Amino acid sequence: MTIPTSVIKKIEKIIGRQHLCRDKEDLLCYAFDATKTVSVPDAVVFPGNAQEVSEILKLANQHGFSVTPRGAGSGMTGGSVPVRQGVVLAMSRFNNILSIDRDNLIARVEPGVVTGVFQKAVDKEGLFYPPDPSSSDFSTLGGNAAECAGGPKAVKYGVTRDYVLGMTVVLPTGEIIRTGVQTAKGVVGYDLTRLIVGSEGTLGVITELTLRLRPKPEAVRTMTAVYNRIGAAAETVSEIIRRGIIPRTIEFMDNASIRCAEAYAKSGLPTDAEALLIIEVDGGIDETARALKTIESVCRGFDVRSIMVAETPEAAQAVWKARKSVSPALYRYGPDKINEDIVVPRSRIPDMVSKIQDLSRQTGLMMVCFGHAGDGNIHFNIMADKKDTAQWEKALNAVGEIFDYTLALGGTLSGEHGIGMTKSAYIGREITPEALALMRRIKNAFDPKGILNPGKIFAND
Repeated sequence: MTIPTSVIKKIEKIIGRQHLCRDKEDLLCYAFDATKTVSVPDAVVFPGNAQEVSEILKLANQHGFSVTPRGAGSGMTGGSVPVRQGVVLAMSRFNNILSIDRDNLIARVEPGVVTGVFQKAVDKEGLFYPPDPSSSDFSTLGGNAAECAGGPKAVKYGVTRDYVLGMTVVLPTGEIIRTGVQTAKGVVGYDLTRLIVGSEGTLGVITELTLRLRPKPEAVRTMTAVYNRIGAAAETVSEIIRRGIIPRTIEFMDNASIRCAEAYAKSGLPTDAEALLIIEVDGGIDETARALKTIESVCRGFDVRSIMVAETPEAAQAVWKARKSVSPALYRYGPDKINEDIVVPRSRIPDMVSKIQDLSRQTGLMMVCFGHAGDGNIHFNIMADKKDTAQWEKALNAVGEIFDYTLALGGTLSGEHGIGMTKSAYIGREITPEALALMRRIKNAFDPKGILNPGKIFAND
């Protein structure tokens, strides 16, 4: 529905004319996310506090327009795309770090704080915030919480939900609630914090977060291991974990991703290698030295071609620059990208990569694998042209086949990108009808009129 002018005037009264956008050029900036799916809202509003969010949501319930919360718009599944038009609730004014408590290892922040900015702020205090999605230079803490973002360090430190102790949340019906605690323990009532983290902006609008912090590790060491066989790389990962060593990252790149990154970043990567591992350890100086020595020994036991240890922070940054260049580099090979983030047991990574390679040969489409080998989270990408109907159909069929194989291996369809719009048609392949029905009842209890971020997670809603 198009929002009537009379209602727009009410919204303007709540937030002020300067915080309301209706010009077409401005609306287009908030009409898409990283999926490049476009749906233009009727208005974009920039609330400045929880009370303003509450009043806008109450107005939406009264007049039946949809509200789509938005952080930086960097999501990969269309979670912040306003598919039913209505109002985009841009949270960029919620950009304050409210406090960093070194004694209790917690911080209070607003959801519009950029993740990388927050990490640097706590680093200056000798502290450490581990969740580290590849988009950390521009994604926000609220968006990370909504999607339960992970990143390379998840293998040792976990994902965003493991660091959110509590939140202030505005419910779809306008009530403002406080969830969780500011302490290490707390089991009073249902765990609403964990329910809302990862709910993709469908159950409430986060206006403040209390985050758990860690002491900053004394040392970090980064190693690159190159393999001629992808199976040997996967066997290395499993053996490292079996030895009782949990690196803070174990990143994986297949040959296609190595070639893409090298063409883009010119970092001297071995383009003839079948696989590459980036392994990082942290802790005390002696502890990291011992761990690195053991990991090198494990690598050499699995037919590693070469090992390079970064001796300076600059050398380590160069390694990570190459790894983070894979995704943007892919657009050299096609105008459109399907980016999925399946998870399989670590030992089944070679099976999954082999399946993807077979599909690439069968379809003639470029498919690239990279990701977090330490926890089996593979980002597989298909390059195609949406304007070529036959090619795009082939790509979508390949996604369905990969999803089915993922589940057959005991995996899951999304490790950190969520469901959003792009995966909603597949959710029933993993979640049983009974569980889906319960999830819909939860959504209805929070949002009886269905005004908050509709069209996400559940197919056909």
